[in-house]
Amino acid sequence: MSFTAETPIAEIASLDKKLLKSLPKIGYTKVNDLLSHYPKRYENREQFNEFPYEPTESPICFKGEVIDSSRKFYGRRRFFEALISDSEGTGLNQITLRWFNMVFIHKLIMVGQNVVVYGKVKKSGKRLIIDHPEFEIVEPNNTNSSIHLGRITPIYPLSSGISQRPLREALFNIVQNLEEEGFPEILPPNNFVEIPRIKALRSIHFPASDNELAAARRALACEEFFILQLNVAYKKAQHNALPGSANCGPGKLLSKLLSSLPFEMTAAQSRCVDEIRSDLGSPKPMNRLLQGDVGSGKTLVAVCAILLAVEAGSEAALMAPTQILAEQHHAVLSQWLEPLGINVGLCTAKKKTGSDLPLFEQNSPGIIVGTHALLYDSSNIENLGLVVIDEQHKFGVSQRQKLINKGSCPDILVMTATPIPRTLTLTVYGDLDVSVIDELPPGRGKINTYVRQSKKHLSDSIKFLKTKLGEGRQAYIVYPLIEDSEKIKVGSVEGAFQKWSENLSPFKCELLHGRIPPDEKDTIMDRFRNGAIHVLISTTVIEVGVDVPNATIMYVFDAERFGLAQLHQLRGRIGRGKHNSYCVLMTGKVTDDSKEKLKVLEESSDGFVIAEADLKLRGPGELLGKAQSGIDRLKLGDLITETELVKQARSLSSALIKLDPNIENPENLHLRNFIVLDDGTDGVVA
Repeated sequence: MSFTAETPIAEIASLDKKLLKSLPKIGYTKVNDLLSHYPKRYENREQFNEFPYEPTESPICFKGEVIDSSRKFYGRRRFFEALISDSEGTGLNQITLRWFNMVFIHKLIMVGQNVVVYGKVKKSGKRLIIDHPEFEIVEPNNTNSSIHLGRITPIYPLSSGISQRPLREALFNIVQNLEEEGFPEILPPNNFVEIPRIKALRSIHFPASDNELAAARRALACEEFFILQLNVAYKKAQHNALPGSANCGPGKLLSKLLSSLPFEMTAAQSRCVDEIRSDLGSPKPMNRLLQGDVGSGKTLVAVCAILLAVEAGSEAALMAPTQILAEQHHAVLSQWLEPLGINVGLCTAKKKTGSDLPLFEQNSPGIIVGTHALLYDSSNIENLGLVVIDEQHKFGVSQRQKLINKGSCPDILVMTATPIPRTLTLTVYGDLDVSVIDELPPGRGKINTYVRQSKKHLSDSIKFLKTKLGEGRQAYIVYPLIEDSEKIKVGSVEGAFQKWSENLSPFKCELLHGRIPPDEKDTIMDRFRNGAIHVLISTTVIEVGVDVPNATIMYVFDAERFGLAQLHQLRGRIGRGKHNSYCVLMTGKVTDDSKEKLKVLEESSDGFVIAEADLKLRGPGELLGKAQSGIDRLKLGDLITETELVKQARSLSSALIKLDPNIENPENLHLRNFIVLDDGTDGVVA
């Protein structure tokens, strides 16, 4: 029997019955599903490592004979031990294999068996031990032994009910009988992938050599990147095909605003405004990402875009993720724009001001600033020409689309203060044109960052805080939790509030976290801005958009619990005025990885340097969320180390979409199955 990608697994008669029952439970129903279950590593069983007689620095693969086995107890812990010796040597070298809470293994390993073992050897007293090694029983009379021995052998990740040997035998049988026509090429013709797809699929599972394996992995990784980039290029082409119109005024209002400000724009801000102006003047709808570090002046660039759109006779909407940030934007925009005769409305769950929705009934151009409440107001904005979305990563695709749908193909500007590494800009955000504000406004004080241990430096911290508060400055003290937890041994704002209030007396401390009602939260923030509150004991609720120039000190407790990007965002709440600022990252128990992470922040204030480090430490899946970014499809490709392969895949996808924007040419029809729509379903709508 030969197999295509779509052959149902249930129709493969040679499959192990237990395996056949287990595969659908993990979502594997077709041959292609199983072929995409790539090995996690390989063992060269053409030549094994010598039987070890001392500890090893890394895991090794070797053969031995089981000479004893026993089930044991250590307190309440049950464990199983097997003693193996060198079956091909003197038999004097012995190693203990040990498994805790896996006593069922005694049914698998028996005295007299030959085993293949993989693990790291350590010394315990006079014994050599491997804890929880991977192993396989050597069955010399098994007709399938050549699948498992005498070759570069694949080792697969396993799920419950699935064993290594039957899975390997199943895949060996499948790859030997692949139907050529059943696996069409996904990659367009190119000169950087050396082998056809069907050979790559065979070689990734059962390579004849290391070189063959490397070529297969490269081909399939490039295929993954291509599918990701194809989705990006398709989305961009679909957006560009929407009916748009030029939406850019002559710039008189913009000139008036800039001349009224007590500062000048940076060169980076001016460059970004020019890029946006070009987009607005084009009949093609704008779809642009504006990224810049915290405090780089994205709001001013967005206001410039809004003025150009308003001057062309359009209305604009700016959506922020929190009520605090929306109100802050509303206050800034009102201060700047109302002297120019432009209405600025506010729409949040609690407040509606300005034009009193439905919007813009005065038949004069206007702007509405709001939160998610904008999405659910029943009125449409008939002449909505520009949508600005702040902190875009806080909103889902469907939320953004709902606001966009209130207009008719409006221009879209999304902003983020989270710098995005270049590789992710090419992939996840590749459907957007990108503008980068890569410099900070002049006249800002320096932010000094220090990593300190909580227990050793708490008293010094109290003295330092009281000194700075006495000079008229304000401070944030940040904890990861709202209240103490028995399960998670870290600090909380409620647990620490009373102590800080006593230690910092007579200075006024206040509590701020996400469970406080919005109105009360607004009052607290207003009092902090006005200087009536000196110290905010807060969770990460202050992470986005809180702007108090006089707040120059921040202590973050249990800093090792936070991601790099989040710590950088928090740090961005200080250093917004003329005074020097101080960010102290207080740690509890830290690992070597935590030390490395926090050292990055101590040594750099460049958001893009930090973003790259965060990408390396956490990986793109954890950084972005796999489901939202599409990178869940990457099983072999590495966005961190394979930038060049990403670029090549991007070039291939762009060229294909340029010639076939709807993926409808006969030679490309099979690629439709790889397009993921905004609702998460596969397949292009015909």
